[in-house]
Amino acid sequence: MDESPKNSITELEAAIEAILYAAGHSVSYAKLSEVLGLQVRELKQLISHMSEKYNSENSQRGISLMMFDDGCQFCTKENFAPYIREALGIRRGGNLSASSMEVLAIVAYNQPVTRSYVDTVRGVDSAYAMNSLIDKELIEAVGRLDAPGRPMLYGTTDNFLRVFGINSVSELPDVEPIKIDGEASGQVAVSEQLSLDIEQPEQSPEEEIPEQE
Repeated sequence: MDESPKNSITELEAAIEAILYAAGHSVSYAKLSEVLGLQVRELKQLISHMSEKYNSENSQRGISLMMFDDGCQFCTKENFAPYIREALGIRRGGNLSASSMEVLAIVAYNQPVTRSYVDTVRGVDSAYAMNSLIDKELIEAVGRLDAPGRPMLYGTTDNFLRVFGINSVSELPDVEPIKIDGEASGQVAVSEQLSLDIEQPEQSPEEEIPEQE
């Protein structure tokens, strides 16, 4: 890595901070490496070093630096949520329904999965809950199963990781596997394993539409 004054580590870190702050969303490592003239491997090492300053237990910063598989993003820390809600007029009450939480847990712990798999685990139709999670950008289509009819496969998104404050699904809490037709299906979480608060701007009562089961 070139550490000349023009491309010093300090200047590169400052440039990454500026880009992520201005973007307000996840920026790919490929784009950052292109802009900064670094190899992706070098860039990830630099961002990993930066994340230690933002994410350590002793950090006094109000934001954390999240590293995903394909990119990174600044996120506010959970303990400052009350101040953010009051300052920006964000109301609580956007929590997912129990059915959506259940579907989200199944997808998160077993991805990629088909909708029929989710239906089998839950024993009920999950179309509404899955569509709701797609609309909230918590799950997305990630491919098709190589089987008759080629059903769509679903997995969690980077937005899911950001909302839960984790860098990878491997950081989800361990749970016991359940069995379907006598065979272990892999790790499937009960809804209590996840705690999600989808924050939304304040709305008038007539604009609030409760999520259906």
